[in-house]
Amino acid sequence: MSCSPAAGDLLCGEVADEVVYGENQRTSPPYLQPYSPPSDDATIGGLIDVEAQHMPDPDYLRRCRFRLIDVTARQDSINWILKVRAHYEFRPVTAFLSVNYLDRFLSCSPLPRQSQWEYHLLSVACLSLAAKMEEPEVPLLLDLQLVDPRFVFEPKTIQRMELCLMTKLSWRLRSITPFDYLHYFISKLSCDPQPDSIARLFSAASNLILSTALGTTYT
Repeated sequence: MSCSPAAGDLLCGEVADEVVYGENQRTSPPYLQPYSPPSDDATIGGLIDVEAQHMPDPDYLRRCRFRLIDVTARQDSINWILKVRAHYEFRPVTAFLSVNYLDRFLSCSPLPRQSQWEYHLLSVACLSLAAKMEEPEVPLLLDLQLVDPRFVFEPKTIQRMELCLMTKLSWRLRSITPFDYLHYFISKLSCDPQPDSIARLFSAASNLILSTALGTTYT
């Protein structure tokens, strides 16, 4: 794959071969729930404090509102992430974490407008890293691109983008998301404590959280 001069800053200079990636196909059934921290007030307070360190720059929403960020390309990227998440039955937190990486990157390194291949490359890298953080097994990088691909990138190109992404995020990949709070708040509800009821409540809350990824308006 050849890159235009305008995209020269997109790829970092590290050697991709220095990064070791697993090549296991996903064969085990997905887990319903992500890891839950201890459900106490002190822990929740700590999560709130740390969450601010894993958010886009404060003026990111303003830049989206004034179209300084290509919001159409962003929405297309998130749609693709959600399709792949559904195809591989990834945990909901994996998709949300991917969007977190995407927004944090765009808030500090906006991509050129109407540069679809760069947005898609970023989307693949975000989802790949999020899956490595949350999933027990992760598809090969080529297999990750099987779902409605607009572009298909070589693994070494994605690996270089992953390195660039991690550098821009200061290697802070263990982001705090709404899923870290779910067990705490569900435990506070007066509801049927049976596992099936809790699972249904967790599933409904997860769907609501994921729906917010595309639900932002910029008017």
